[in-house]
Amino acid sequence: MDRFEQTFSNAQNAAESTLIQARNLATRARRLQKAAKDGTIANIKKAQGELESALRELSHEVDKAVRSWPLEEEEEERYLKDGYAAELQRAARKRRLTIREQEGKLVSYPSIVEVRPGERAVTIDKKKIRTLRPTRLVEILIRNRDKTRRFRSTTFLRSLHSVYSELVKAQSTAGLYKARQGPVLPLLRIYMLLTSLPGVRRNYTRTDFARDLYELDRSGETTLKSGATVSFSASTGTRSTRGVFSFIGPDGQIAQYYGIRFTRKD
Repeated sequence: MDRFEQTFSNAQNAAESTLIQARNLATRARRLQKAAKDGTIANIKKAQGELESALRELSHEVDKAVRSWPLEEEEEERYLKDGYAAELQRAARKRRLTIREQEGKLVSYPSIVEVRPGERAVTIDKKKIRTLRPTRLVEILIRNRDKTRRFRSTTFLRSLHSVYSELVKAQSTAGLYKARQGPVLPLLRIYMLLTSLPGVRRNYTRTDFARDLYELDRSGETTLKSGATVSFSASTGTRSTRGVFSFIGPDGQIAQYYGIRFTRKD
């Protein structure tokens, strides 16, 4: 059952019915105004009766609108924790949008969505929004998919190379710059070093890192000005998911990254 979508729809319908009756009341009030201005007693009495009837109808619709959101706070929070993600995915499928759960988040390329039940909100790429109606949230995700994401591939590639070089130098006297081809290092070690400062890992999650790897891979940019060329490996460590960074592309296919290697030019 699409609980949130139906409940939001019920509240919207109740509000629209209230607006119709409010306009009806205003129409009756204008008729009374005109009758009084014209000085027509019969029309005044008729308009008064119609106005009273319109007020009763409006009061009835207002009462329905006020009660149109029946969920208590505990119900809302429980559903956001346990059922909301599945409903959002169903709404997305109707629009041919792929949303998959990954490490406690929802990924719909290029967006990373985190549901925050206690705040009655979600974050999309760390920006908090309070839009929870599934169909509306899907529209936002579709707009994100269709617009160009600004990704600084050169900057990210340079960061990877810098950390990789430090790790290679630390573990071997040969070093990257004495050997044409560096060793394959687990990307998990790169990520841990990139996020070693306090608080960084909370703001730059594994999923964020996986998306950047995917975007770099997708960009086709592999070589720095120094001539160092990057390559990724997915086969070495895929037996254990701990060291694998996965991201879901726009076609719904999962890209996996485990190891990284830089090769320098001769």
